[in-house]
Amino acid sequence: MCSKVDFHGTYTQFCSASAHSRLPGRKMLPPFITLLIFLSCTCGENPAVRFILTDKGLQYGKHVGAGWVQDKLGLITLPDIIGEIPISIFGTLDYTLTGTTITKCDFPEPFVEFDQNVTGFKTSISGLSVAMTGSWMTQYLLIESTGSFNIAVFGVAVTSVLKLGKDADGHLSIACVSCDANVGDVDLQVNGGISAWIFQHAVNHYKEQIRSKIEGRICSGVKEFIINMEHHLEAMNVSFDVDQYVTLELPLTGLPDVSTSSLNLGFKGEFYSTRTHKDPPFEAQLFAVPQQPDYMLSVGLSEYTVNSASYGYYSSGLFQVHVNDSMIPPYIPVRLNTSYMGHLVPQLPKMFPGLMMNLQVYAREFPLFLFHPAAVSLGVLGAIKAFAIQPNGTKIPLFTLNVDSEFSSEAWIAGGKLKGSVGMSNLTLTLASSEVGSFKTDALERLVRMGSVVVMMELNKRLGNGVDLPRMKQAELVNTVLEQYEGFISISTDAQILLT
Repeated sequence: MCSKVDFHGTYTQFCSASAHSRLPGRKMLPPFITLLIFLSCTCGENPAVRFILTDKGLQYGKHVGAGWVQDKLGLITLPDIIGEIPISIFGTLDYTLTGTTITKCDFPEPFVEFDQNVTGFKTSISGLSVAMTGSWMTQYLLIESTGSFNIAVFGVAVTSVLKLGKDADGHLSIACVSCDANVGDVDLQVNGGISAWIFQHAVNHYKEQIRSKIEGRICSGVKEFIINMEHHLEAMNVSFDVDQYVTLELPLTGLPDVSTSSLNLGFKGEFYSTRTHKDPPFEAQLFAVPQQPDYMLSVGLSEYTVNSASYGYYSSGLFQVHVNDSMIPPYIPVRLNTSYMGHLVPQLPKMFPGLMMNLQVYAREFPLFLFHPAAVSLGVLGAIKAFAIQPNGTKIPLFTLNVDSEFSSEAWIAGGKLKGSVGMSNLTLTLASSEVGSFKTDALERLVRMGSVVVMMELNKRLGNGVDLPRMKQAELVNTVLEQYEGFISISTDAQILLT
């Protein structure tokens, strides 16, 4: 037995069972899901979540980062500088500059750009000048001396190229491809008595060697910073337990894509049941998020991610609930007993007089979401199984109803909140099986429709109030917009970073 449901201008059939609608492990697969699977002709693994960083976002991050560095420079103790200076044929003067802190810094805005040739970034800064102070230690033969120093480094220029990649586990990786540092001039003044005078004389004579040492320390510091960042990326989770029922997999599916104006990352974005670990019976479809250069960030979320979550929860057995009479509010004039239900199923009070009832409400298949430019549609194939409860608690099966429904919803962002609305497009109720004989389902369908209207009203009230957009401890989203496309939704936004 089949019934046709109007599905946004097309017709979808809900059939009780057929050979062509079966896949291993599933009782019945609706034709519109079957079509979704067989239309999938992708090779490899397509990302279900896309993240785009635009040049606007890159430049904002650079500006905020430069300001943060400027504020923190006075708190930094620089690495020791160790070297030696030939004094005479009798040996060398070994020196160490230690405890170096910055007292003043002229920190110009750095330059950062996407570099598609290396799939990464190119960064540079020029005109950097720094005044520092610290302690010095020297050793010449058996003579050791100490004192303090003041050093000024002028005209520092640093250029580095960073390459992005993907490791075997799907983490984002980063490496320093090249680093070039140039120091324009160094002025080092030492204090500490007669030994300081000897050290000062040696410093003036071998200034170029000291300048070269500083240049080397700059690039080694850059490379050490990138290595530490790589270790942090390696330690980041690419799998997250959402709750006890489902896990979200978010590894990269391919190498980062870098153009002159953006960085594009693709993530797996799949939920799966922690109970069954089964892959969903459909594949992620290729999609491209439209470029939004006027926003800092864009995130594309395909219907695959949402449907994999639906399948994960369905596989974990969550889409079912048992309803008894005590769960129905007193102001609703419906009671779950054979006497009241006799108005809808006449044979119930005759066959099972004066018994309480309960209902098992469950999904026959996982609910399927489809994203369209105008709306998000949701197809739900549900069922209601009714039982009579004998005084000793024994459950007597009565009948099973199939309840197939279609919903259409919209979502938008306003006032920093995600809001939405939902409406029922269609509902069909049919008798799937009966232990009490056949009966008409028209009255039951009207009752279910009335209940659905009440539920929709309460749901839309809550959706209209909206939920706050996520806000991190030191950042919030601003100027956020949500757009719906065929097969995915896109969220584009600016960000405001609040550093402390």
